[in-house]
Amino acid sequence: LNPKHPYTRALLSAVPDVDKALQADGGRQERIVLKGDVPSPAARISGCPFHPRCPLAKDRCRHEPPRLRPAGDAHHVSCHFA
Repeated sequence: LNPKHPYTRALLSAVPDVDKALQADGGRQERIVLKGDVPSPAARISGCPFHPRCPLAKDRCRHEPPRLRPAGDAHHVSCHFA
């Protein structure tokens, strides 16, 4: 797997990797911890809906919703910076 969107990367980093854990050195995998609070589902967020918690967010993300675009073989991503 090679996820492009920062939210997908964070989700997958939370899944334990048994193969790495069994390696001699413990094979620690990097866990991505998202900062901030999850916005209320009732709140209308301008721009990218993930920008309040995204580690890649820039000013553009706060104002302009990203468009879905191709990101490799049969994959698409909705992120300005993926």
